[in-house]
Order: sequence, then structure tokens, then C-alpha cells
Amino acid sequence: MLAQAENYLQKYFGYTSFRPGQKEIIQNILGQTNTLGILPTGGGKSICFQIPALVLPGTAIVISPLISLMKDQVDALNLAGIPAAFINSTLSSYEYQHIVAGVQNGEYKLVYVAPERFGSMAFLELLNDIPISAIVFDEAHCISQWGHDFRPSYRSVVAELNNLNQKPVIAALTATATRDVADDIRRLLSIEEENTFITGFARENLSFHVMKGVNKRDFILQTIKKHKNEAGIIYTSSRKETDQLYQFLKGKNCSAAKYHAGLKEEERKEAQDAFVYDESEIMVATNAFGMGIDKSNVRYVIHYNLPRNVEAYYQEAGRAGRDGTDSICYLLFAPQDIQLQKFLIEESSLDPQKIDQEYSKLKDMVNYCHTEKCLQSYIIEYFDEDAESIQCGKCSSCLDERKSIDITQEALMIFSCIKRMGERFGVTLTAQVLKGSNNKRIREMNFNKLSTFGLMKNRKEKEIADMINYLLAEDYLILTDGKYPTVKLSAKAVPVLKGQKRIYMKINEPGPVQETEENNELFEMLRKLRKKISDEENVPPFVVFADTALKEMSRYFPVSKDMMLNIKGVGQMKFDKYGEYFIQAIKEFADKHNISPRPAAEMQSRTEEPIDDRPSYQVSFDYFIDGVTIKDIAKKRNFSPITIQEHILRSIKEGNAIDWLGVFNETEEELVLQAADKVGRDKLKPIKEELPEEIDYFKIKAILVKNELQEQA
Repeated sequence: MLAQAENYLQKYFGYTSFRPGQKEIIQNILGQTNTLGILPTGGGKSICFQIPALVLPGTAIVISPLISLMKDQVDALNLAGIPAAFINSTLSSYEYQHIVAGVQNGEYKLVYVAPERFGSMAFLELLNDIPISAIVFDEAHCISQWGHDFRPSYRSVVAELNNLNQKPVIAALTATATRDVADDIRRLLSIEEENTFITGFARENLSFHVMKGVNKRDFILQTIKKHKNEAGIIYTSSRKETDQLYQFLKGKNCSAAKYHAGLKEEERKEAQDAFVYDESEIMVATNAFGMGIDKSNVRYVIHYNLPRNVEAYYQEAGRAGRDGTDSICYLLFAPQDIQLQKFLIEESSLDPQKIDQEYSKLKDMVNYCHTEKCLQSYIIEYFDEDAESIQCGKCSSCLDERKSIDITQEALMIFSCIKRMGERFGVTLTAQVLKGSNNKRIREMNFNKLSTFGLMKNRKEKEIADMINYLLAEDYLILTDGKYPTVKLSAKAVPVLKGQKRIYMKINEPGPVQETEENNELFEMLRKLRKKISDEENVPPFVVFADTALKEMSRYFPVSKDMMLNIKGVGQMKFDKYGEYFIQAIKEFADKHNISPRPAAEMQSRTEEPIDDRPSYQVSFDYFIDGVTIKDIAKKRNFSPITIQEHILRSIKEGNAIDWLGVFNETEEELVLQAADKVGRDKLKPIKEELPEEIDYFKIKAILVKNELQEQA
């Protein structure tokens, strides 16, 4: 079955090797094992269920959150020669009956439906009349009450599955699942933890930037100018801001469209089509415009306001660079945005527990804006608290060349003031006391008589507030949840108070991040050809070929069928439809500019390691035993180093022998076990914080595995 899956990958999608995690998920689904896949946006989640749907007999039912997302995916599948359809409220009575008849006759390999369909007895009867190859929950975080986009209709599907007279394999796919969300999905869908595949949360082609104190509209105009003829999305927090920013950009002759829930359905569809079909370069939208966009060549995403939580931010920012090409994500931060998000939380109809949860998530989002650690690392650790810290080298934190200044003395003043105020007040009032503000509330509460009153009067109130926010982001302080959060000291502040640790912070604001601009004449010509074809066939341009495919064509000048089929994203089906048009255009361009196409041998290698009967984790383990480093195995196998580590540990748990001294020494083992006994073994991060820097997470996990195996023996 796997060989057939790899054949279909080349034939229909134009790739000769799977991305990290795809093969394991596909193998699991083909083996009829319920599976949860957590892959970053743009990591190829759809292929994880589309390939099994082609291989397995019957029809795969894909539960999808948005009508527009269904249409985009079905259009792309049909264009690739894969029979697919969707059932939703946009169909006329005739179209609905026609598709239902096709489903009954087994004409489709995939059928996309909204979760509400499962509340229809007629739909359930239809499913009971056909063989189902799989039930797929796309955007599976929507099923969890702890998810940022929880939808009760998604959760209700679970009970309805019991009304089916067959038990097809279940696949759940998402890009944004914290540990609590993943646990909830597994519990609801009967998925074992070992059948969860997490390929990591990093988006290595994206660079993240928090911009503070900028003129937002000027910054947006500068960014649009830098990204001329490229697609971008600008997210706002309200319909009013969307309308105002859209009018501003139109007044500047920018090619923009707008999208929010206050528009009529026809207006929203028209705006989305204009953006998807490259007729409008910029989409100004509220978060109502999110999961429904499958446009692969968005080069930048700007958040005009602070998002409510990290999950929503990462999903929205992740609309950039879905084709794997370098793209950029800006968050334009202003302190007043926090109050806007608090207002939106209070105005929601959520229960008290959910409101507290929303406040906690907002706090994490604010900390993201104030941290000096790598922004990609902050996001990864948000979803996986045991993840190792990284330095992406291209976010606004990593590119910040300011020197760190010792603020230990200022931090001690702040700690002291918070204590003397009883740890019962927020950031603003604390900053005002330290500044020596003479406002009425401070006098009424006698805070002007505290020894810490005016202790930092030589600094601006904003500077003091920035320091407090930095100390919050770095966990020296804790902000309580709720509408009126208060600042408290954390355990991390104790060594500072005892004089055992110093604190450093970068003070001056960084300037705008510079970007390089690329201009490829052939690429632009191929884009125009793609647009012409997409208009004629009434499909989005990226459905014809992704930007990555066009850029690779521009690099290698494929002028034969064999060369064209070596381009990533060009499968046999797409070549048969479009290949000759692009070959002819490339030949004409090469002749005109006297360019010789590169030899086929220079094209990027598409080879993958030989296929054998060993499980994937066993292959990684065997390489490790042969002396290959984890880093080199990861590079060789196109996996992340963390995935390779998990492969090795899984192999050991299943009885494979290993020389432990090749991984850690006796002293390290003793230190780890002592730390684990002290702080517990539920989470790795507290253990890591007790240990010397040189003892990494892999050593910790390996020592715990060895200890666990010894206890079981």
C-alpha cells in the first residue's frame, strides 16, 4: 500500500518524497488505526488524508469548517484528476441531488461536508448506504473545548458517528494544538497517544516581527511598497477598522479587498475570489477571514492589532508562505490593543471558566510582544513546553543588535514596590507609584507614602511599564488572570532578591527590519501565463501551479517533459494539462535572452532513502547505532532532530539494545534522577531548569527511559 501511496504522490501531486510526518500518518491510516496529526500550517496536512482516500476502497468523508475551504480543496483535487465533491448550503437543489447520486454510485474518493450535516438523518442514511474509507476531522482543534476556535457542532459529530453501521478509521489533523487540546481530541476520537504524530510547530520559512511604537498606516504602506506585486493579508480586530483601513488603502491606489462578517455573503465571496485569483494583492480582514483561505503565495501577513491568543495568531500568521517560500509576519503592537481584547472577551457570551481561560491566553499573547527571546522559539514552547529553545536568526528578537543593559537595580525597585503594594495591583498603577505620580487614586490609597514612591522618577512611566512587562514575559513576575489582573512576584525572582542572579534587558527600540527584494523576469512572465490559464478554467492561480513550482521553473528552465516532471509540484496529471504551455513559454524566454537551460543533473535531487520493511523509527535507530549523529540523521531523513530523538527512544523501549554511555555519563544520570525526584517527572522543563546547561532534553529523556525500563525489569 505504501508503494501505491508514493506512486500517487508523484502522479497527482508532483512530489517524489513525503514531508516529515506524512508517511507515518498515511501508514497509520492505511493500517486502519485512528490517528492524530499535528503539522504546521503549510506542512502538507491535506495529503495525509487525500493519499489514503485514493488508496483505500470507498469514499473518505472530510469534515471541514468553512465552505470556501471546501471549494478550494475540491477544485484543486478535481483539477489534479481526483474525483471529489462537497455538500453544503451553497448547492442548488439540483446540484445537491446530482452529488448525492454520485456519492451513492461511488463516483467520489473524497466528499467534504460541514459538521452540521451529521445532524441530518438523511445524510446519516446516505453514509450508511456507502462504503466509507475514512472519517477525517480537518482543523481538528475545533472539536476541543480548550481550543481557540471551539465549535460545538464539531464536537456533536462524535456522538453521531455511533449511528453509523460501520466503524471507519478516523483521522484528525490540525496545526494548532496545545497539550490540553491534543489530549481532548484523543479522548473524544479514541486515539492512542502513540498514534499521535507531531512534526514540530516551527515554520522555518517565516520570520516573525513585533513592531512597537510605529505609525501603523505608514508602516503598512512601506511594507506594501517592499512587496510590490505580491500578496499580503492585514488582520484587524474589528469591522470598523477593516472598513477604515480598506478605504485608506484604496485612497492610496493600493490593490485591496476587504472581508468581515458584516458584509453580505455575496460581497465576501467576491472579495475572497478577487484575492485568491490575484486580482487584489491585499486582503484587509477580521479573523472571520482565516481557515477558508488556501492561497499558497501570501508573502506577508500584518496584524494591525494584538490578537487574542497565540493559537489564533499563529494560525493567521501561518497563512503566509504556505508554499514554503520565505515570508514575513508583522505584529503592530500598541498597549491600548490589550484593552480592546479585554472588552471583546467581556462582551462575549462565554461562561466564567471560559472567560478566565481567554484572559490567560491573552496574557501569553501580551508576553509574546514583550519577550526578548526568539519569537519562533516562544511560539514553539507555547505549544510544546518541553521543546528546546532555538534561535531562528531572523525574527525581530534575533535581529535586535542592541546591547543588553543590566537592570537588576531597577528590577529590585519594581519587586519591592509590588510587595509594598500588597501584590494587589496591575502594571499601570505600579509604574505610576514608581514614577511618583500625583494622581488622585495614589493619594487616596496612601501609596505616595510608600518608601518606593518616586524611586524611579528619573524614568518615563512608559519605560517603567516596559520593564515590568519584560519581567512578566521572562517569568520574574506573574500576572493573574481576569478582567483586572494583578502583578505578583514569582519564584524566579528569589535568586535576584538574594543577589544570586542579575537581569539584563535591551532598552532602546529597534528600527524597522530591512528586507531584501527579489525580481525575476521569467517568474513574472510565468505568473501571467498562470493567471491567463486560471481565468480560462475559472480556478485560483495557485491551483494551476504553486509559486514554488514557478520559481523552480525560473531557476532551472525545464524545456522537456522529463525536466518538467522533476519540478516539485508538477505531477503527471498537471503536466498533461499545462506542461507544454509552460515549456513553450520557457523556451521562448530562453531564446529571447540567449539563456541555456541548466543540465537536468543540476536540478535538485528528488531521491529519498531506499524503501524497506523496517518501521521508520527503526531506520533512525539503526543509523544512530552505526554512529551517525542525530543532526545528520535528521538531515538525511528529512525529519526534525526531535523526531529522530523520539524514534531512538521508541526503539529502545521496544527492546533494542544501546550503549547508554554513548548518550550520557554516570554523573549526568545521577543529576537528572535527583532533579526528577525533586520536581517530579510529569514535565521535562522543571527538570531541565535544575540541571547544568550541557545536559540537554535528549539526555534527560534517555535517562528517564533507562530508569523506567530498569523499574519494569
